[in-house]
Amino acid sequence: MLADLLHALVLGLVEGATEFIPVSSTGHLILATDALGLDPSAPRMVVFNIVIQLAAILAVVWVFRAKIIDVIRRLPSDPAARRLTLSIIVASVPAAVLGLLFDDWIDAHLFNGVTVAIALVVGGVAILAIEAAAARREPRVTDVDAVGPADALKVGLAQCLALFPGVSRSASTILGGVAFGLSRVAATEFSFFLAIPIMLGASALKLVKERDALVPGDALFFAVGCLVAFVSALVVIRFLLRFVASHTFRSFAWYRIGFGLLVLAYYTLIAG
Repeated sequence: MLADLLHALVLGLVEGATEFIPVSSTGHLILATDALGLDPSAPRMVVFNIVIQLAAILAVVWVFRAKIIDVIRRLPSDPAARRLTLSIIVASVPAAVLGLLFDDWIDAHLFNGVTVAIALVVGGVAILAIEAAAARREPRVTDVDAVGPADALKVGLAQCLALFPGVSRSASTILGGVAFGLSRVAATEFSFFLAIPIMLGASALKLVKERDALVPGDALFFAVGCLVAFVSALVVIRFLLRFVASHTFRSFAWYRIGFGLLVLAYYTLIAG
C-alpha cells in the first residue's frame, strides 16, 4: 500500500509538472512509470494516467474560471467571445479526428522510451528554430481574444503532432502559435483554453474504453495521484503565465535535447 501511494505521488507530480510546459507529459509519464518498475500498458496504469490528466486539466479550469465564465456570459452579445469560442472549436477538430482514427494504433506501436527520446530531441531542435525565426519579427496577434478561426486552424493542425508520444501538446500548440504569428502570451493562453475540450474529450473517451479497470480498491491510489497532479499543475500554470511574459522557450528546448539524448542512450546502449 505504501509503495502504491509513493508511486501515485511521483506520477501525479510528474503529470502536473509537465502537462502544460513544452516538454511532453506523456513522454515523462512513460519514462517515470518504467523507472518505477511499473508497466505503462497495464489497464490499471492506463486508467491512472487518464485520471491524473483530468486532474491537471481541472487546474486549468480553476485558474481561468473567471475568464471562462465571462466568455460564456458574453457569448450572446459579444463578437469577441463568439470568435474565441469558435476558434477553440476549430482548433480542436483536427486532433480529435486523428485521435479517434489512430489512438489505438499509437498506443500499441509508439508508447516506448526510444520513440519518446527521439521526439524530445527533434522537438527541442524545432523549438530553437521557431524561437530564432520569432526573434526576427513582431507577432501579429498579441491577445488571446484576437485569435481568429484561421490562426486557430493552424494551431489545431500543429496540435496533431502531439499525437506522437514525446512531442508535447503544449509544445505543438504554443510553439505552433508562435510560428504562425501569435505572441508567446497569446499562444500560451490559447493553448490552455484549447486544452480544456481536447483533453476532457480524449480522457472521457479513454475512460469509457478502459472502464473495466476502475475498481474500488484503487480509490486511494487514484485520489493521491489526482490531488498531487492538480496542485502541481496549478503551480506550473501560474509560473508559465509569468514566465512567457519575459522569456523565450529556449531553456525548455535545451532541456528536451539533453534529456532526450540521455534517455536514448539509456534505452539503446544499456536497457537494449
